[in-house]
Amino acid sequence: MSRVTARRPVVRLRGEHRTERPDTLVVEEPLEIRVGGRALAVTMRTPGDDMDLAAGFLVSEGVVTKPEHLSSMRFCDGAGEDGLNTYNVLDLTLAPGVAAPDPSVERAFYTTSSCGVCGKASLDAVRTSTAYAVADDPVQVTAGLVTSLPDALRAAQKVFDRTGGLHAAGLFTAEGRMLCMREDVGRHNAVDKVVGWALTHDLLPLRGTVLMVSGRASFELTQKAWMAGIPVLAAVSAPSSLAVDLAEEAGMTLIGFVRGDGLNVYTGSSRVLEDATAVGA
Repeated sequence: MSRVTARRPVVRLRGEHRTERPDTLVVEEPLEIRVGGRALAVTMRTPGDDMDLAAGFLVSEGVVTKPEHLSSMRFCDGAGEDGLNTYNVLDLTLAPGVAAPDPSVERAFYTTSSCGVCGKASLDAVRTSTAYAVADDPVQVTAGLVTSLPDALRAAQKVFDRTGGLHAAGLFTAEGRMLCMREDVGRHNAVDKVVGWALTHDLLPLRGTVLMVSGRASFELTQKAWMAGIPVLAAVSAPSSLAVDLAEEAGMTLIGFVRGDGLNVYTGSSRVLEDATAVGA
């Protein structure tokens, strides 16, 4: 049984034509993340790659930086009305010597699928200190390569083809090879899933990589990229002013409006080469 999509009845109106038939929708369910049995956050997400999501969340919050920092991840018993495990509560155990999350990390209430920072108990916790520097990352990419990434990301979105309702995050090499792609109803969850995948494969920091995201580039996505050591963040839509400020502070390259053959480079433009420059190099 798929937990990623669901079928619901829908009435379609197209001019004078009216039809009734089932439609495929993306599933949105809560995931409670616990650390050592203590509730840390509840996020609305699309089920799937939940352990990557939880691990990436802890990277984004500065709790872990290496796979050995996590001793275990397991789903807790939690039965629904049908008596089956809902798989919506995930408990992570930190390795001995790894400090537990600061209380300021805990969400005062659940985070929605569109906002991962909303509900922080303390605004001071938003600017998480990172273990990785990206300003000295020498990676360079061509403009042509960056503009090819949205199509590559879209081509890998299998669930989007069926629902049209998912964000995506893709991790690429500077040569355009896709390393990892994750989908989720929340753009911040998709990024956490990518970062968690990288953590469990012992790839942090993600030097020399490009993170391509659907939608806009928010402050939080920029922070998550920095926390994972990603030097280049690209988005198909606009960045926020805080995202640009944070990318400038980090020494990260932030690219927005990656559409067709165009893009806007907001910070770190020295990493983005014109295609003619690359050919003549």
